[in-house]
Amino acid sequence: MTHFFEPEDVDHPLTSKEGWAAFVAETTTPPAVPPPAALQRLTEAERTAYDQAREDYHAQLVIVSTPTIRHVTATGRKRILLNRHQHSARCGLIVSGPAGTGKTTAITHLGKNFEQLGRQRGEVFPDALPVVYVTVPPAATPKMLAIEFARFIGLPLPSRFSQVEVTNKVCDLLCTLGCRLVLIDELHNLDIGTRVGAEASDQIKYLSERIPATFVLAGVDVEGTGLFAGRRGGQIASRYTLIPTSPFRHKTEEQRDSWRSLVATLEESLRLHDHRPGTLLKLSAYLHDRTGGMIGSLSHLVREAALDAILDGSERITKASLERVDLDEGAEQQNIPRARRRRARNEKRIA
Repeated sequence: MTHFFEPEDVDHPLTSKEGWAAFVAETTTPPAVPPPAALQRLTEAERTAYDQAREDYHAQLVIVSTPTIRHVTATGRKRILLNRHQHSARCGLIVSGPAGTGKTTAITHLGKNFEQLGRQRGEVFPDALPVVYVTVPPAATPKMLAIEFARFIGLPLPSRFSQVEVTNKVCDLLCTLGCRLVLIDELHNLDIGTRVGAEASDQIKYLSERIPATFVLAGVDVEGTGLFAGRRGGQIASRYTLIPTSPFRHKTEEQRDSWRSLVATLEESLRLHDHRPGTLLKLSAYLHDRTGGMIGSLSHLVREAALDAILDGSERITKASLERVDLDEGAEQQNIPRARRRRARNEKRIA
């Protein structure tokens, strides 16, 4: 049998123990920017490798410590401590808000921070699995949820296994592996208004009882899904603290300062030869207008503009280069006239 990839070449998803372990171990080191004279002495192969390293770096860029990340991390740590000796009715968190407001980044940062700290302190044994990260599949059933946990662990399960058998295997193994934090993303995929969705919600509650861990859930505007309605919703509401996320505001001076601080942090992380420091900071109002204050859209805009600057050799980001970046439709619809003008310019350029 022909193998196209060696095991170490496989890019495991974050929703697997291998992908999560790589994420926890990952560190982003900014490439050193040599002075012009040293840059001129690079061979063609060396320059190509250097540019590729910068492309990889800008494709990731930095995780900015936003108010949401700080809030989720601080509150999550306290919940983990409070739950340490709880045998039932453990308290958890639900992070909810519009798409692009940093929910996934916040909960995965909490998990990464918790595991790194635990391993540094020797509180986690080498083969432990202190954190689990799964996403809720569309139209999830209770069995589908249990299988997502099994997939993360890498637990092989016969197809004939029932929901109860899968759930028991998952819970027993996670208890053995010392799981202390469970992150469940894409919670909005649960349709609580249906019988199957309600049962899947019950499955999460059951898992939280069986696994001695703090559960942190995240989804798009989950308050509107009916998650807190009725008797089931009352039980969830009594155990979970809701942390809402939202776009960055830009009305008061304090809000503008917060946005400028975010922009400045992103700009300082750039590794471009001819970029003028302070350019993005001066464009902070424009950047808010372009992105609607969505951190996901801002990160996309700056990262793609940086990649363009490397690929086209300009080595700088300007307002003109930012205008050439096509953002997600959510951000573009923040300003319909601007979106129409940009589309017209793009169509003219292509023609």
